[in-house]
Amino acid sequence: MAGSGTCPHLTSFLLISTAVICFNLFTVDANHRPMLLPLQLSSRNHSQQRHLDNIRRLLHQFRLPPSTPNARMRLYDDLLSHGYYTTRLWIGTPPQEFALIVDTGSTVTYVPCSSCAHCGKHQDPRFQPDLSSTYQPVKCNPSCNCDAEQKQCTYDRRYAEMSSSSGVIGEDVISFGNESELVPQRAVFGCENRETGDLYSQRADGIMGLGRGRLSIMDQLVDKNVIGDSFSLCYGGMDVGGGTMVLGNITTPPEMVFSHSDPFRSPYYNIELKELHVAGKRLKLPVGVFDGKHGTVMDSGTTYAYLPKDAFVAFRDAILREVHFLKRVRGPDPSFDDICVSGAGRDASQLSKFFPEVEMVFNNGNKLLLSPENYLFRHTKLSGAYCLGIFPNSESTTLLGGIVVRNTLVTYDRSNDRIGFLKTNCSELWRRVQSSVAPAPAPLVSQRNDTNRKIPPAPTPNGSPPNVLPGSFHIGFITFDMSISTNDSKSKLNFKELGELISKELEVDNSQVRLLNVTSKGNEYLVRWGIFPASTANYISNSTALSIILRLRDHRMQFPERFGNYKLVEWNAEPQRKSSWWQHHFLAVVLGFIAVLSLSTIGIWLVLLQRRQSITAYEPVASPIAEQELQPLQS
Repeated sequence: MAGSGTCPHLTSFLLISTAVICFNLFTVDANHRPMLLPLQLSSRNHSQQRHLDNIRRLLHQFRLPPSTPNARMRLYDDLLSHGYYTTRLWIGTPPQEFALIVDTGSTVTYVPCSSCAHCGKHQDPRFQPDLSSTYQPVKCNPSCNCDAEQKQCTYDRRYAEMSSSSGVIGEDVISFGNESELVPQRAVFGCENRETGDLYSQRADGIMGLGRGRLSIMDQLVDKNVIGDSFSLCYGGMDVGGGTMVLGNITTPPEMVFSHSDPFRSPYYNIELKELHVAGKRLKLPVGVFDGKHGTVMDSGTTYAYLPKDAFVAFRDAILREVHFLKRVRGPDPSFDDICVSGAGRDASQLSKFFPEVEMVFNNGNKLLLSPENYLFRHTKLSGAYCLGIFPNSESTTLLGGIVVRNTLVTYDRSNDRIGFLKTNCSELWRRVQSSVAPAPAPLVSQRNDTNRKIPPAPTPNGSPPNVLPGSFHIGFITFDMSISTNDSKSKLNFKELGELISKELEVDNSQVRLLNVTSKGNEYLVRWGIFPASTANYISNSTALSIILRLRDHRMQFPERFGNYKLVEWNAEPQRKSSWWQHHFLAVVLGFIAVLSLSTIGIWLVLLQRRQSITAYEPVASPIAEQELQPLQS
């Protein structure tokens, strides 16, 4: 998330002072969506500082063990509904869970503090330092700004959209999730005492800063020699959302294309973009148009992309020429002058039949192919309509937000000063990177999202979470409550489709998922679901139950953006009940009773029928004989 305004001086409490990063808002037309861009360092020694940091990291890389772990983490939310992607972090002992915006343009990780005087209502409860046995405030020292009592280090971040975050700096144990090979680590973070603007109103709890800087979570982990100096992000597609993040080195796919990233130009991640091609044709633009001011900046905390004005006009006109057969329509928000067309259908996978391909060409000659979902967003009020997610910037800096890298694995290879790109299915990528690794940072048996959790014991030898459904413990059924907030209060949830999606995400048969209860108010729903044994089984096996509970607890289910967002409220696993002799044999007894009763009834009926026939056939001796039967013989 790029920001602006006047930033108070904030330096690291470790080793040497860092450069102070300030931000400015690049001016845009009032009719276009606002954007956030980094400006410059206020420190005159930025270049020298970057050289020192690079030397330090290089030395760390030489000291890395042959095989270093990494933190594999799930991404949640989507660009259209929220404008950002989040991940889960657990802070403290016992762990307290938070949903944090993944932001390559920020250097500080912060969450709301329990003592916050002005913080909004967010997804999770505020961090409570008093409940963490491992929390320590960072004491005031010459390398940081201090609070009024001169006791604790503070931070202050102000952003261009007039939002801000300020608070104290603390240190605690941070855990990275169930799929992480990286064990929990001590790290410093901000504990908010005040937030304003979008930071106050957003649903996410805070920010996870991945930028270059000594307070960045990446720099801290690299300084500890626990991961390699690299991280990767992979955002889901237009109708999927979610994705994957890996902190640390990964095996570089051979098809990945790279661009040089100059750490001395600015503290932000940049690439060397040379040209744009639309439908195979190069846009006629001046040489170096994408190299002005701060160059081309990658910012995961920004939603859309912003091009220098001349480049935007050329790009817009080239796209419209290719889709001249589609109808121009107004945008979803009259406040913005969006470029929208209709008639392309609702299936995002078919957009390439209507919209052209776009190529980004780097200075080294490498090319990155962009599909329509990388420059379009879906019209929220008109079915089958799409709008350009690329906007003009009156300044010469180019900013590439999350929309440009949908379904693209982006590797920020900081140790080699390069950024790599690979088109892929990011939702499927998450399934491929999952493995049976380190223990969960929070106990699996905790059924509610509260902070009163116990520290899990040491991991079991095979890496599976301990003390969860041990031995041959059989589950009769699993129930879970989920709160759902839809994007449109007028449209009703399709529970049948949602049930099918749940069965797919939990990898069970569709018949095993049953809707138990629904309550709603406006666009808010509270839904109870039940997961039952397969039709051929009497219980849910231990391994299947464990897999389901892991997916529920770690929020691994991903739904299309039209379903809004969900949060797990509570889950419960009911054991298989041991049947008594009567319960176990009840059906046989009932069937036997019915059989005996049926045979008895048939027997009585046959006896009565036989007696009736016998009475009808008997005639008395003195009974009169019918006249017609006494006809004498004629001689």
